[in-house]
Amino acid sequence: MKILTIFGTRPEAIKLAPVIKELQKSALIESRVCVTAQHREMLDQVLEVFHIVPDCDLDIMHEDQSLFDITSCALRLLEDVLKEEGPDIVLIQGDTTTAFVASLAAYYLKIKIGHVEAGLRTADKFNPFPEEINRRLVDVLSDLWFAPTQKAKANLLREGFPSGNIFVTGNTVIDALFFTLNREVPIARQQWLSDLGLSRGDSRLILVTGHRRESFGEGFKQICYGLQKIAEHNKDLQIVYPVHLNPRVQEPVHRILGGIENISLIEPLDYERFVWLMNQCYLVLTDSGGIQEEASSLGKPILVMREKTERPEAVEAGIARLVGTDCDKIFTETQRLLDNSAIYEKMGKAISTFGDGRAAERIVEILLNHVK
Repeated sequence: MKILTIFGTRPEAIKLAPVIKELQKSALIESRVCVTAQHREMLDQVLEVFHIVPDCDLDIMHEDQSLFDITSCALRLLEDVLKEEGPDIVLIQGDTTTAFVASLAAYYLKIKIGHVEAGLRTADKFNPFPEEINRRLVDVLSDLWFAPTQKAKANLLREGFPSGNIFVTGNTVIDALFFTLNREVPIARQQWLSDLGLSRGDSRLILVTGHRRESFGEGFKQICYGLQKIAEHNKDLQIVYPVHLNPRVQEPVHRILGGIENISLIEPLDYERFVWLMNQCYLVLTDSGGIQEEASSLGKPILVMREKTERPEAVEAGIARLVGTDCDKIFTETQRLLDNSAIYEKMGKAISTFGDGRAAERIVEILLNHVK
């Protein structure tokens, strides 16, 4: 059986790396990897950590690329790749533009599609944008659905997808997380902090990530003002923000937060160091989907800087709270966690809702049994 795995961004690479490693173990599978490089530098970091060398690299990224650019360029290039490779099934992950385009290209050539992390929903087509529609379109085009949770499976069943081809596997991001945490890291904590430009080793750390398109403009200004207020009211606190490379994120973040003593604006970290920092931090402020899952497994309280989440399990478990992009709400909810130990302890509990670290094994076993 020939399986072609297609991805283009850092989150996809993290979540597909365990699957690719598992595919490579099977003598019954010829595993091939194609990257669009929708994100170039951030993708390459993950490929290096997991020692994955793509068989095909489309290298589509260019400065100020739009969704139109990504979609049209990737679609044309993937036609040739799919015709040359002739896979039995294309494996894609999540809700990026690469995921949507890869599924569309495979559909045009009548190639089966397996969707890793299927069934996530917010029921708002513009939140997150464009991910909510991307994942819905991918699910419509797919033949096998690997749902991370029972809620995701229920979403698919409610929309009429065939139950016999929906499988609850857990999320592969937990596989990647456990793999990374279990690796021996021959470097001291203080050396890590020094390498990251952090000198306040004994301070409580707040880890921040933010990159959502729907927050561009006023939303990011509000996020930055909220972080500024948190820093001003908590001088003993260290806020660490690996800033996404998108210029529409870089500009407001550095303009508003640059130069504040207890805010460290650093370049995006390789996955190994990011996981280490997440495991060390006191709490997480993020608009990322995957980090909601990872931080939940580590028992870190999560304030989600979005209006809606497709991962309601963490909110229902009490470990995550939606704060949107309002400056005052971001500050107030963060301050509550900093000031009230009872609230912090209630949120700071690890949950296993998103996986047990064996999702990739299950996915490969299902592929072997259902793809002919």
